Amino acid sequence: MLNFNNKSKVFIEFETENQQLNHDNSTEENRLKLYSLTISEVRDLLERKEVSVKDVVTSIYERIDAVEDRVTAFVTITKDEALKIADRVQEKITSENIKSTTSLLGIPLAIKDNMCTKGIRTTCSSKILSNFIPPYESTVTSRLIEQGYVLVGKTNLDEFAMGSSTENSGFHITKNPWDLESIPGGSSGGSAAAVAADECIAALGSDTGGSIRQPAALCGVVGLKPTYGRVSRYGLVAFASSLDQIGPITKNVQDSAILMNIISGHDPLDSTSAPLPVPDFTAVLGQDMKGIKIGIPKEYFIEGMDREVGISVRDSIKKLDSLGAIPVEVSLPRTGYAVATYYVLATSEASSNLARYDGVKYGFRAEGKDLMDTYLNTRAQGFGAEVKRRIMLGTYALSSGYYEAYYKKAQQVRTLIKRDFEEAFKAVDVIVTPTSPTAAFKVGEKTADPLQMYLSDIFTISVNLAGVPGISIPCGFTSHNLPIGLQIIGNHFDEESILKVAYAYEQSTDWHKRRPNL
Repeated sequence: MLNFNNKSKVFIEFETENQQLNHDNSTEENRLKLYSLTISEVRDLLERKEVSVKDVVTSIYERIDAVEDRVTAFVTITKDEALKIADRVQEKITSENIKSTTSLLGIPLAIKDNMCTKGIRTTCSSKILSNFIPPYESTVTSRLIEQGYVLVGKTNLDEFAMGSSTENSGFHITKNPWDLESIPGGSSGGSAAAVAADECIAALGSDTGGSIRQPAALCGVVGLKPTYGRVSRYGLVAFASSLDQIGPITKNVQDSAILMNIISGHDPLDSTSAPLPVPDFTAVLGQDMKGIKIGIPKEYFIEGMDREVGISVRDSIKKLDSLGAIPVEVSLPRTGYAVATYYVLATSEASSNLARYDGVKYGFRAEGKDLMDTYLNTRAQGFGAEVKRRIMLGTYALSSGYYEAYYKKAQQVRTLIKRDFEEAFKAVDVIVTPTSPTAAFKVGEKTADPLQMYLSDIFTISVNLAGVPGISIPCGFTSHNLPIGLQIIGNHFDEESILKVAYAYEQSTDWHKRRPNL
């Protein structure tokens, strides 16, 4: 269904590119390349009726057929249902002659497999939930459904979102589309890899200690962790309830703003959801950067950080300076305590949250000779090694005689880390840091040393402890053609500032336009 009258700018550019590549069948080539578009580009084509929803969805699944066996980004692919939804949405677009700048009608998105989707398997990439089909919908996916999105599938993750590489999945390892021998980051590695590989137009992930931003950086896409409380956690399977937050993973900053407009807002089903109005996040895109103060924390440019990462981030700061921003050195003095603090608090909350998985009400069950034996067998066989490690760490930290020494002390340090950010934001509008100290590392490189794996999130963890928003955007590539990410951190409920700065930087560079050669 291709209408060659009244063509959009995007479509004309694709036709021109095809002519340059000497493609004979331009109609077919254009349809096949729909998978590479952004939300706003697809929406433009759909509204102009130059393509159908089925064209877009079919293009996505043809792309999945071509690359998924190498990337393995998904746990569940919902092709049959997606094609049915595509037909229903197309009828709506045709009958109502929809012209919308906010809806997701017909846009194929992927969802991290720790968000409940009614009637569709939700596993958290864990054997213990391998047969769990939720009877209800998470708030974020309910809001996407209201906007008419098409669910492509549920993406792979580190089991229960516990990991930095997506090697801890109970099903399979996801690969980085830029280098299939490297990890995509974690825990939202499946979502980041799917977006980078054009297996969906955009995706949702969750971020407890960097699990949106770190894989986004390693896969060369955009990942935004909102302020804690900005987006409802209802229906997100809990890892660490005071840290978890859902956010978008997209191909550019504009798409992140579009998705934030839809998934943000107060939810009475989530007691931690903030009752605050939601601004139009797209309204700040393109605003002048002149006078914006960007904080450069000296604690984030450390020994041991990859040299090429440091160079790219410093070049990015120079670019922001040239756009009118004012670099200001700031200090976040408790940064060095963040990893230890996080791994006491997160594991403690995980120990409590995962106590419900006992093989009685739902999920995997391993039979035993009595009730206690059934509990023990179920949890021993159902949980992977990393999940067991964190449950044991958390249980120890909460145990009698150790609670005050570990958990209480960690809560006190968390408060100090939060105050560091509050002081810094008195002097600056945003803070700019590397997202990850290195680019993607090889599969298996750090699995034998959990501490080295935990240090992969050294630049992202503080943001979760403080509850502030952060975004990662592409800012360069290593000599081995692996993406490097720039993190922009904002004050509480000031996603607008980080989006404004991120968009200004993105529009002055072309890093986000580069795609892996799969």
